[in-house]
Amino acid sequence: MNSIKSTLLIILFALGFQSCGVYSLSGVSIVNEETFEVRFFQNEAAIVEPGIDREFTEQLRDIIQNQSPLVLTNTNADVIYEGEIVEYYIAPQASTSENTAAQNRLTITINVRFYNNTQTDGEYDFERRFSFFSDFTGTAQPVGSVLDAAIDEIYERITQDVFNASLARW
Repeated sequence: MNSIKSTLLIILFALGFQSCGVYSLSGVSIVNEETFEVRFFQNEAAIVEPGIDREFTEQLRDIIQNQSPLVLTNTNADVIYEGEIVEYYIAPQASTSENTAAQNRLTITINVRFYNNTQTDGEYDFERRFSFFSDFTGTAQPVGSVLDAAIDEIYERITQDVFNASLARW
Protein backbone atom coordinates (compact mmCIF):
# COMPACT_ATOMS: atom_id res chain seq x y z
CA MET A 1 0.00 0.00 0.00
CA ASN A 2 2.84 2.39 0.84
CA SER A 3 4.56 1.73 -2.50
CA ILE A 4 1.34 2.61 -4.37
CA LYS A 5 1.08 5.90 -2.43
CA SER A 6 4.75 6.62 -3.09
CA THR A 7 4.36 5.87 -6.79
CA LEU A 8 1.26 8.09 -7.06
CA LEU A 9 3.03 10.87 -5.19
CA ILE A 10 6.03 10.70 -7.55
CA ILE A 11 3.74 10.75 -10.61
CA LEU A 12 1.77 13.74 -9.29
CA PHE A 13 5.00 15.54 -8.44
CA ALA A 14 6.42 14.90 -11.93
CA LEU A 15 3.19 16.03 -13.62
CA GLY A 16 3.14 19.14 -11.48
CA PHE A 17 6.59 20.18 -12.65
CA GLN A 18 5.82 19.29 -16.25
CA SER A 19 2.73 21.49 -16.27
CA CYS A 20 4.72 24.51 -15.12
CA GLY A 21 6.16 25.04 -18.60
CA VAL A 22 9.23 27.28 -18.59
CA TYR A 23 10.27 27.72 -15.00
CA SER A 24 13.44 28.08 -13.04
CA LEU A 25 14.20 28.48 -9.37
CA SER A 26 15.89 31.82 -10.01
CA GLY A 27 12.72 33.17 -11.62
CA VAL A 28 14.33 33.63 -15.04
CA SER A 29 11.89 33.28 -17.94
CA ILE A 30 14.10 32.18 -20.81
CA VAL A 31 12.68 30.22 -23.72
CA ASN A 32 14.75 30.72 -26.90
CA GLU A 33 17.39 33.12 -25.61
CA GLU A 34 20.96 31.83 -25.44
CA THR A 35 23.23 34.90 -25.61
CA PHE A 36 23.28 38.45 -24.26
CA GLU A 37 25.18 41.65 -24.87
CA VAL A 38 25.60 44.61 -22.54
CA ARG A 39 26.72 47.66 -24.45
CA PHE A 40 28.71 50.36 -22.67
CA PHE A 41 26.50 52.68 -20.58
CA GLN A 42 27.80 56.24 -21.18
CA ASN A 43 27.68 58.72 -18.31
CA GLU A 44 25.52 61.59 -19.58
CA ALA A 45 24.69 63.01 -16.15
CA ALA A 46 25.40 66.67 -15.42
CA ILE A 47 27.98 65.61 -12.81
CA VAL A 48 30.55 63.20 -14.20
CA GLU A 49 32.04 60.82 -11.65
CA PRO A 50 34.91 58.97 -13.36
CA GLY A 51 34.51 55.22 -13.76
CA ILE A 52 30.86 54.83 -12.77
CA ASP A 53 29.86 54.09 -16.36
CA ARG A 54 32.35 51.23 -16.68
CA GLU A 55 31.45 49.94 -13.23
CA PHE A 56 27.72 49.82 -13.98
CA THR A 57 28.29 48.08 -17.31
CA GLU A 58 30.43 45.42 -15.62
CA GLN A 59 28.02 44.89 -12.73
CA LEU A 60 25.09 44.43 -15.13
CA ARG A 61 27.11 41.86 -17.11
CA ASP A 62 28.03 40.06 -13.89
CA ILE A 63 24.49 39.77 -12.55
CA ILE A 64 23.18 38.39 -15.85
CA GLN A 65 26.01 35.85 -16.03
CA ASN A 66 25.53 34.81 -12.40
CA GLN A 67 21.74 34.59 -12.37
CA SER A 68 20.95 33.23 -15.83
CA PRO A 69 22.22 30.58 -18.23
CA LEU A 70 22.82 33.20 -20.95
CA VAL A 71 26.28 33.45 -22.51
CA LEU A 72 27.97 36.84 -22.93
CA THR A 73 28.76 37.83 -26.52
CA ASN A 74 29.79 41.02 -28.32
CA THR A 75 27.71 40.63 -31.48
CA ASN A 76 24.44 39.11 -32.70
CA ALA A 77 23.09 38.57 -29.18
CA ASP A 78 19.61 37.27 -28.49
CA VAL A 79 19.07 39.94 -25.85
CA ILE A 80 20.73 43.35 -25.78
CA TYR A 81 21.05 45.94 -23.01
CA GLU A 82 22.06 49.50 -23.76
CA GLY A 83 21.52 52.92 -22.28
CA GLU A 84 23.10 55.72 -20.35
CA ILE A 85 23.52 57.13 -16.86
CA VAL A 86 21.23 60.16 -16.89
CA GLU A 87 21.35 61.41 -13.30
CA TYR A 88 24.04 61.47 -10.65
CA TYR A 89 23.62 63.92 -7.82
CA ILE A 90 24.08 64.41 -4.08
CA ALA A 91 21.45 66.33 -2.13
CA PRO A 92 21.04 67.07 1.59
CA GLN A 93 18.23 65.08 3.25
CA ALA A 94 18.27 66.41 6.81
CA SER A 95 19.79 69.45 8.45
CA THR A 96 21.24 70.26 11.82
CA SER A 97 20.45 73.26 14.02
CA GLU A 98 23.54 74.93 12.51
CA ASN A 99 22.00 74.69 9.02
CA THR A 100 24.43 72.05 7.83
CA ALA A 101 23.54 68.70 6.30
CA ALA A 102 23.04 65.93 8.84
CA GLN A 103 22.45 63.43 6.08
CA ASN A 104 23.17 63.43 2.35
CA ARG A 105 21.70 61.26 -0.40
CA LEU A 106 23.45 60.08 -3.55
CA THR A 107 20.95 59.29 -6.32
CA ILE A 108 21.76 57.60 -9.62
CA THR A 109 19.28 57.12 -12.47
CA ILE A 110 20.00 54.92 -15.46
CA ASN A 111 18.03 54.78 -18.68
CA VAL A 112 17.95 51.20 -20.02
CA ARG A 113 16.86 49.94 -23.42
CA PHE A 114 16.27 46.19 -23.59
CA TYR A 115 15.80 44.29 -26.85
CA ASN A 116 14.83 40.63 -27.11
CA ASN A 117 15.73 39.62 -30.66
CA THR A 118 14.07 36.20 -30.34
CA GLN A 119 10.64 37.85 -30.11
CA THR A 120 9.53 39.22 -33.48
CA ASP A 121 6.66 41.18 -31.98
CA GLY A 122 8.87 43.11 -29.53
CA GLU A 123 6.60 42.10 -26.67
CA TYR A 124 9.41 42.11 -24.09
CA ASP A 125 11.39 45.10 -25.41
CA PHE A 126 11.37 48.22 -23.27
CA GLU A 127 13.01 51.54 -22.54
CA ARG A 128 12.80 52.47 -18.90
CA ARG A 129 14.57 54.47 -16.20
CA PHE A 130 15.84 52.75 -13.08
CA SER A 131 16.83 54.81 -10.07
CA PHE A 132 18.01 54.23 -6.54
CA PHE A 133 19.76 56.15 -3.76
CA SER A 134 22.06 55.71 -0.81
CA ASP A 135 22.19 57.89 2.29
CA PHE A 136 25.33 58.79 4.23
CA THR A 137 26.06 61.16 7.11
CA GLY A 138 26.51 64.84 6.42
CA THR A 139 29.94 64.83 8.02
CA ALA A 140 31.23 62.15 5.62
CA GLN A 141 32.80 63.34 2.40
CA PRO A 142 31.44 61.57 -0.70
CA VAL A 143 34.84 60.24 -1.71
CA GLY A 144 36.82 57.03 -1.25
CA SER A 145 35.16 54.22 0.67
CA VAL A 146 32.03 56.26 1.47
CA LEU A 147 31.39 56.90 -2.22
CA ASP A 148 32.34 53.36 -3.25
CA ALA A 149 29.94 51.83 -0.71
CA ALA A 150 27.11 54.12 -1.82
CA ILE A 151 27.64 53.35 -5.51
CA ASP A 152 27.86 49.60 -4.82
CA GLU A 153 24.57 49.70 -2.89
CA ILE A 154 22.85 51.65 -5.67
CA TYR A 155 24.19 49.47 -8.49
CA GLU A 156 23.30 46.26 -6.66
CA ARG A 157 19.67 47.40 -6.49
CA ILE A 158 19.47 48.84 -10.01
CA THR A 159 21.11 45.84 -11.70
CA GLN A 160 18.72 43.48 -9.88
CA ASP A 161 15.76 45.64 -10.95
CA VAL A 162 16.97 45.61 -14.58
CA PHE A 163 17.45 41.84 -14.44
CA ASN A 164 13.97 41.31 -12.99
CA ALA A 165 12.32 43.59 -15.56
CA SER A 166 14.06 42.02 -18.52
CA LEU A 167 14.55 38.33 -17.79
CA ALA A 168 12.37 37.54 -14.79
CA ARG A 169 9.67 39.80 -16.26
CA TRP A 170 8.51 41.04 -12.83
